[in-house]
Amino acid sequence: YKEFLKQGEPTSARCDELESLRKRGCDKIENPHGSQRILKNKAVTNRKKGAEKLRPEDITQIQPQKLSLNLRAGEPQNIILRFKRAEDYPIDLYYLMDLSYSMKDDLENVKNLGTSLMKEMSKITSDFRIGFGSFVEKTVMPYISTTPAKLLNPCTGDQNCTSPFSYKNVLKLTSNGQQFNSLVGQQQISGNLDSPEGGFDAIMQVAVCGDHIGWRNVTRLLVFSTDAGFHFAGDGKLGGIVLPNDGKCHLENNVYTMSHYYDYPSIAHLVQKLSENNIQTIFAVTEEFQPVYKELQNLIPKSAVGTLSANSSNVINLIVDAYNSLSSEVILENSKLPEGVTITYQSRCKNGVVNEGENGRKCSNISIGDEVSFNINITAQGCPKQGKPESIKIKPLGFTEEVEILLNFICECECHKHGIKNSDMCHNGNGTFECGACRCNKGRVGRQCECRKDEVSTEDLDKNCRKDNGTDICSNNGECVCGTCECKKRDNPEERYSGKFCECDNFNCDRSNNKLCGGHGRCECRVCICDANYTGSACDCSLDTSTCLASNKQICNGRGNCECGTCRCTDPKFQGPTCEICPTCPGVCTEHKSCVQCRAFGTGEKKDTCERDCSYFNLIKVKDRDKLPQPVQAFPLMHCKERDANDCWFYYTYAVNNTEKEVHVVDALECPAGPDIIPIVAGVVTGIVLIGLALLLIWKLLMIIHDRREFAKFEKEKMNAKWDTGENPIYKSAVTTVINPKYEGK
Repeated sequence: YKEFLKQGEPTSARCDELESLRKRGCDKIENPHGSQRILKNKAVTNRKKGAEKLRPEDITQIQPQKLSLNLRAGEPQNIILRFKRAEDYPIDLYYLMDLSYSMKDDLENVKNLGTSLMKEMSKITSDFRIGFGSFVEKTVMPYISTTPAKLLNPCTGDQNCTSPFSYKNVLKLTSNGQQFNSLVGQQQISGNLDSPEGGFDAIMQVAVCGDHIGWRNVTRLLVFSTDAGFHFAGDGKLGGIVLPNDGKCHLENNVYTMSHYYDYPSIAHLVQKLSENNIQTIFAVTEEFQPVYKELQNLIPKSAVGTLSANSSNVINLIVDAYNSLSSEVILENSKLPEGVTITYQSRCKNGVVNEGENGRKCSNISIGDEVSFNINITAQGCPKQGKPESIKIKPLGFTEEVEILLNFICECECHKHGIKNSDMCHNGNGTFECGACRCNKGRVGRQCECRKDEVSTEDLDKNCRKDNGTDICSNNGECVCGTCECKKRDNPEERYSGKFCECDNFNCDRSNNKLCGGHGRCECRVCICDANYTGSACDCSLDTSTCLASNKQICNGRGNCECGTCRCTDPKFQGPTCEICPTCPGVCTEHKSCVQCRAFGTGEKKDTCERDCSYFNLIKVKDRDKLPQPVQAFPLMHCKERDANDCWFYYTYAVNNTEKEVHVVDALECPAGPDIIPIVAGVVTGIVLIGLALLLIWKLLMIIHDRREFAKFEKEKMNAKWDTGENPIYKSAVTTVINPKYEGK
């Protein structure tokens, strides 16, 4: 409807996310979705070998074959492709052989290849055709010797060789194996000067000369047999050839005539032509050149490398093994995508294997009769120019079948089709009124197409877009169109500018909990319009008092005021959402003692019911009492000291921080120390010994003193003694005295 837009909003604001439009009251919403339609859906062929023979074009291996998609920007469309390897699928095999002199012994073994390969391949398919071609080198110096004698016979000595040539189509694809043997038997070896050969020239001609080779729309195999390396783009300069290969057929009488004129093709050019013509390449090369051709295989999709014995005797087994390897893998490839269109693949292979990304394009180890599927998402990022239909093709590499997908783009709503041209609603018919707004005719601007672009100077119109005669046009949030502000669109479709000067917006209001208007209101012109029961600049203040009711049904337990749905306690002792918690009241320590014991030490009365009864607080352990938090003004804190059953002391603090209850506890108990037996026993023994020694010393000392006293007393008495000199009355002298006559008294 016409009045949907607010002042200052551009017409593009009518396009928004579905939910956003509904919130703004829009009830007529056009929301087209993409769709798909299958135009050709022939079922994959399901038949056994030996059943009724079908033409190659009647065999179907991929389904569906043609679809039509309606794409809306950003909305992917999913399609499912089924692929099934058909039984008894026809095969065309072209044998391309190096006939330089070093391959002389190999030629003998290839002469009987036709009938032998026919016999072997009949086990795989009843419809097999074989062809033969040979190559040597560009017929210019320095690749070959251009002396007349060497042009006739490039070999030395008595060897009889044929003239050198670049590429020769010897045998068109045929089901006659005997004819293959006969023609190959007539081939003669040739020679050249340098080691690398001109095989890429030959591969290019085999790929692009479909009529000469006789390719059918079936499995196309190219066996490239050589015992040397290869020349590629740029090497032609050695022979004075600078023109790039044109990728066209230049066969005359089945001989490549432009080897001296065009350079060798590049690897990328070969990849393109082989892919375009659905040719799968088998490189049958000697062991010496395996690494080189392995690297080449990585660059060429749907190619294989086999080791050729010195005389090519194993070529049949090599071809069969390489074919089985190639045909057991399917790789999807799409044509060039239109601008803005992307494609993703998911493969559902055998045994429930699911691959995504680049691997989602392929499935491996597929046997004949196996069916795999691919989930393909196609997304348009926008509308192409003029929204014209486009088409893309998806095909399995190496197969002729393809899926064609027609892309139609949804770029306009249905209401555009019902627009009123030159409507009176668009300033006297200066535009088309469609989808509730005016689409102006050429040269007209404005919401109602009221201005001509060249009618008034921009400066005059800009005056009407400046608020309060300021310098900013449309508050720097929009453009001045025809004297009216049209506000910018934001990356987030939910956010928008509005107002006459784009001065308003719905995303610059106050926030709470990182939500605009706290999630309880809407932002209008930078001001929050709150829902019922909410107030505040960020609608973060609830008017509901039910959250403030305490257990006694009183608001804030009678000790506080309910503000914005939360209690503000008037008594600083009380805490908690309803002012019922008193962390510093008497009895707090005893109340929490059992829970602290069981949580911190696994002991106490509640150790068996700890998880159930004691999970109401956060426990934080500290090393010692110095680490316990100290009282601060921010929240009350209680220091507690309690004793357990073992007479051990433990210390903790209880606090309520906002609504969180926190307990800090010292993780070590302080227990009374028990008696130390050894020192006591040692002390007692030592004491007894010392006392005994002391007594002995005292006794000895007393005895010494006593003896000294007795001796002194004796000495004293001795001094005082008076001796009597009188004779002993009992003494009697001798009766006779005899004098010695000889004694002279001397």
